Amino acid sequence: MTTPHTPRTVLVTGTSSGIGLAAAVAAAEAGWQVVATMRDTAKAGPLRAAAAKAGVEGLVDVMRLDVVDAASIDACLEEVLARHGRLDAVVNNAGAGQVGTIEQGTVEDVRAAMEVNFFGVVQVTRAAMPHLRASRGRVITVSSVGGIVGQPFNEAYCAAKFAVEGFMESLAPVAATVGVDVTVVEPGAVASEFVASIGVDVPAMVAAAGPYGDALQAYVARTMQSFEAAQTPAEAARPIVDALTADRPPFRVQTSDWARAFVAPKLADQDGSAVQALTGGWVR
Repeated sequence: MTTPHTPRTVLVTGTSSGIGLAAAVAAAEAGWQVVATMRDTAKAGPLRAAAAKAGVEGLVDVMRLDVVDAASIDACLEEVLARHGRLDAVVNNAGAGQVGTIEQGTVEDVRAAMEVNFFGVVQVTRAAMPHLRASRGRVITVSSVGGIVGQPFNEAYCAAKFAVEGFMESLAPVAATVGVDVTVVEPGAVASEFVASIGVDVPAMVAAAGPYGDALQAYVARTMQSFEAAQTPAEAARPIVDALTADRPPFRVQTSDWARAFVAPKLADQDGSAVQALTGGWVR
């Protein structure tokens, strides 16, 4: 049982930069014991510096976790329980972008995007669920507006995020029967290293795009324009912390007015409450 001297514990994946780093620090500022995970802990310098600047370095515990490696996940969770005695929430944030169109890519490219962005989420969630049942905890997953609206030249990435949305929407009513809340968080454009990490040489890609060159050039121009008004990672992380601390978190939340407007034409049930009310009745 949590006491004032034993803070609730949240595991956050993908915390070396961007939304994950900001969410880890913000959760610690909200009083959570944060297990901040990343594939390569040698990249923890910016996180440690941000935590120290916020005065919460004592609440941020860095651990290695590779979301595509089941053994790494199991070892990390074992260490979380050994160090902190409980797990109250998981924030599935780790992910990777993938830009291109299928004719000019490979099926292996699509599989790689699915492995990180979808199966990584599935593996971490599956391994964490017994502990979250014990604590009546929460699963919070960073999706994307690209999990609602398919976007040109993002076929593999959006397919993975669509899969995440379907998985979590289906899991939510089942998890609720054992006291676990499920939320998906949908950012729009965020000024973070995630964009740089895609590793695309845009001029070279446009030059190599052949019949898709004009379309790709138009897409890139539009995308760069949207990032001129991008949220900061800290702004995008606030709804994650809200979902951690709310008495009854929504199933779905967008991180900005821009994101809400972007998904609105397709998503009438913007917070997911109508679907959850419908399907929740099937398991009660």
